[in-house]
Amino acid sequence: MGDVINLRTARKARDRAAAAAQTSANRMKFGRSKAEKQADAAETTRREQLLDGTLRDGSAQPDPSG
Repeated sequence: MGDVINLRTARKARDRAAAAAQTSANRMKFGRSKAEKQADAAETTRREQLLDGTLRDGSAQPDPSG
């Protein structure tokens, strides 16, 4: 005969494995360090300031007449 197993324990182990797989997938999809987020924010700010600095009259809206 086979070994006797506790079904509750087996079910919990299966659920833990599924949760671990899900968290691993989420880390790959969403995981970024705080430093990476701050670097991206600084780069975005730098780009916006560079773009705003190239406007002729300093206004945020381009001239609709072309």
